[in-house]
Amino acid sequence: MSGVALALEVVVVFFLALFLLHRYGDFRKQHRMVLFATLLAWFLCFLIVFILPLDVSTTIYNQCKTDNEVHLVPSNTLKSDNSSNSSVVPTQRVAKTCYKPWSYIPDGILPVFWRVVYWTSQFLTWLLIPFMQSYARSGGFSISGKVKTALIENAIYYGTYLLIFCSLLIYVAVTPKWHLTWSDLRTIGITAANTWGLFLLVLLLGYGLVEIPRSYWRASCHGQLLAKTYFKAAKLMTEKADAEENLEDVMEDVRTVNETIKYNHPLRKCIDTILKKCPVEYQEKMGRNMDDYEDFDDKGNPYPSKKSLVKLHKQVIYAVQRHNRTQVQWQILLDEAFHLEDVAKNETSSTHQFVHSFPSAEPPGWISKYLYTPTMEWYWECVFRRWCYRVLAVVLCVFSAAVVWSECTFFSTQPVLSLFAVFIQLAERDYNYVYIEMACFVTIFFLCYCVYSTVFRIRVFNYYYLAPHHQTDAYSLQFSGMLFCRLTPPLCLNFLGVIHMDSTISHHARQKTAYNSIMGSMQVLSFIANGFYIYYPMLIVLLCIATYFSLGTRCLNLLGFQQFMGENDLTSDLVDEGKELIRRERRKRQRTEDGESRRREWRERYSEQRERYGGRNRSAYSELKEADGPGTDTGRAQSRRDRSDKAELLQDVEPLDFTGEEPLETDNRRYAGGHYLSTSASRSRIFDDETTILTYVRNTELPAAFLIITLSSSL
Repeated sequence: MSGVALALEVVVVFFLALFLLHRYGDFRKQHRMVLFATLLAWFLCFLIVFILPLDVSTTIYNQCKTDNEVHLVPSNTLKSDNSSNSSVVPTQRVAKTCYKPWSYIPDGILPVFWRVVYWTSQFLTWLLIPFMQSYARSGGFSISGKVKTALIENAIYYGTYLLIFCSLLIYVAVTPKWHLTWSDLRTIGITAANTWGLFLLVLLLGYGLVEIPRSYWRASCHGQLLAKTYFKAAKLMTEKADAEENLEDVMEDVRTVNETIKYNHPLRKCIDTILKKCPVEYQEKMGRNMDDYEDFDDKGNPYPSKKSLVKLHKQVIYAVQRHNRTQVQWQILLDEAFHLEDVAKNETSSTHQFVHSFPSAEPPGWISKYLYTPTMEWYWECVFRRWCYRVLAVVLCVFSAAVVWSECTFFSTQPVLSLFAVFIQLAERDYNYVYIEMACFVTIFFLCYCVYSTVFRIRVFNYYYLAPHHQTDAYSLQFSGMLFCRLTPPLCLNFLGVIHMDSTISHHARQKTAYNSIMGSMQVLSFIANGFYIYYPMLIVLLCIATYFSLGTRCLNLLGFQQFMGENDLTSDLVDEGKELIRRERRKRQRTEDGESRRREWRERYSEQRERYGGRNRSAYSELKEADGPGTDTGRAQSRRDRSDKAELLQDVEPLDFTGEEPLETDNRRYAGGHYLSTSASRSRIFDDETTILTYVRNTELPAAFLIITLSSSL
């Protein structure tokens, strides 16, 4: 199995990252460089989480081999002979059996692997992805202009990182016992990046350790969850209306500039670039007024400068992205609200079958037919789900308590107080590598889930929204990749300290993991290795207490940012407003569904009648043709002359406009194609507009009189 586990996990992680990118991104519309950078960032971060448990098990095996080479085990045995004399055999070397893990990775592979993964992820998060974000949102019309704007906007990020690095560099330079080498400079850079990441990591982790178990517990209560959904709907509608208003204002500015600058102006190419970023409906409206040609040299009208067009271009990009984001969020929230309302209605159902208000238009698949049937869905949604969520909330709460305790006590090595270190050391005695790897993976996965989900739960980060069904914009994809690359390395380093696999923190003379080896000796910066890395994670206790009592939510309410507060008066008002909005959207969608079902029903009904009566007409026509004799030639000629005269008269008559708003003056009119159409108003709104009847009259082969009789009898 040498290296097979590593290669297998690399392939699995790659397809996992590709699947998630396909779910959230859009391969057809988004730029290839954006997709590639996001895929690479996700892939590298997931690799760190999946491969680190293999590194831990391999290190434990290597430590066992090292102990066999160094330690001597005394063995005092008696040796007897025939003369009954006994002697003591001196201490001898006894080899302890070391079992090789199933996922053992040969020496020399992991250090190179970690070095490539780490430095590539750091290049992405600090240089490439921030630059691509600013480049994509830049309002410049040339590559050089976008590059210049991106460098200026990212100066604050580069400056912050450079300031931390220079401060640490000065500290090491003035310390007499240290001599700066290339290895020390590399360690300073890694320490600076991990310090920034750990600072943000603890803040996010302290919130997630409390909020995630509490969110699952609240999700088990359908009433409270539905009220919170109504609250979100009211807030999102306000944001959606503001985004639409902002888009209208920006499009008005674009229309003004579009009418000012004509085809022969040097800045016309810039206007065309701006128009391509506008929504399609606005492009069509503005395209109707682009037929005029003016010589700008002969007019004294003020024209916008290129700098103002760059600013307008950036405003268009931001307004369109914000509008699209709110539209996607609104549709997702509507589906969630409709589903929760369906659950509330089905809880009192005596048939024990789940009924959806808006069934899916797609045909049911194999799973829906045989496994997840309406009965099974009812038991899951109305009975089992709430209890599963409560059990999961309790398990996550226990996990959170273990993490908080271990973060506050992992610096203690005698005795070992960290719970995760105790579990790993117990499994290490029996060389249970499968348990070690599973325990490491579950712990790292839980920490990652607490940290990364927090980013998208906090309201200030809602601007970066990961929406499924290919609805995530490029900026959010890049932001997620950048943040994952910044937080994953310090998170894994903190995890190794919690399980006492980091010799810098545990102060044990044991072999380092390959991941620790690329980080260098943290003793170059002793005040960080022995101070910040050990005692700063204790801040999690204060953050968990603040999150439990919702201090952050209360502060945001005081500042004017409405948050869901249970029995608060403002919260109740927003819940009522959101409930009315959802009810209005439900009626709108219901009318749309009814209209589509009526159209589909009429098409199916009259297509069958068309086939049936079309066959009868063809048979009757064949019988009449056989009954005709030679004496009918004169009558046929006269009939052709009459039809030609009628056709000439009909060509002079102006065809009716069935799409107009004015009512028809007469009950019956002759259509230009030769058929008759009844224009009496529908009494049951079977047809939503006149175009349905007109289309059927044009396409049908039935006699007009038969059609009128059929429609009248149906109405």
